[in-house]
Amino acid sequence: MTTVGYGDLVPNGVSAKLLACAFVFSGMTLVGLFLSKAADYLIEKQEILLVKAFHTRHKVGQIEISKEIETNKVRYKCFMTFSILLVLIAGGTIFLVTVEKLSLVDAFYCVCSTITTLGYGDKSFSTEAGRVFAIFWILTSTICVAQFFLYLVELNTESRQKALAKSVLTRRTTIADLEAADLDDDGVVEAAEFIIFKLKEMGKITQEDISLVMEEFEDLDVDQSGTLSASDLWLAQSSRTV
Repeated sequence: MTTVGYGDLVPNGVSAKLLACAFVFSGMTLVGLFLSKAADYLIEKQEILLVKAFHTRHKVGQIEISKEIETNKVRYKCFMTFSILLVLIAGGTIFLVTVEKLSLVDAFYCVCSTITTLGYGDKSFSTEAGRVFAIFWILTSTICVAQFFLYLVELNTESRQKALAKSVLTRRTTIADLEAADLDDDGVVEAAEFIIFKLKEMGKITQEDISLVMEEFEDLDVDQSGTLSASDLWLAQSSRTV
């Protein structure tokens, strides 16, 4: 179910193999969803403690904590997931050394091949106590590894987006930029037009997004005044109900 597959216990009969096929796909999906939600919940709770730990010398309120978490949310999640992963690796290694009587190198090798779902099968949990421990440890560890790499990719993407945004905001505005930002071609760039132009450069929105929003605006602007008011909304809703 965790795609490890040591190969020491396998289905033999036809019905058992068919059941295993269905069980693997459904089990991976359900367990993955459940543990991902549980991991997100745990990490979000730990983020608050992490922020408070970073600011032990200064009293921070709930608003400051929320702002700090929102600003560095992906970074904190990556850090917390990595910390939990180290604890799981250490715990699994110690268990294999003490219970399964493996050497330190073999225990660490088994842990690494297991949590990365390689599962060579030459080293595995063979005792009854070890397999009971493995039921919970493997599920938690494999999901934790997947979450860590997911947050790592997300952190890299976020860093690139911030770098792009910084480049766009620090670049000098040219005449060509003003012409591109002039959406209504009136020779003047208003604040809204300039903001939309910058957001497009940052990749935050696309021309298709702008077109969809403008279509909604034109539908609501019943009197075609170029502005929206409560009367426009009332007239638009009335025309839809008729």
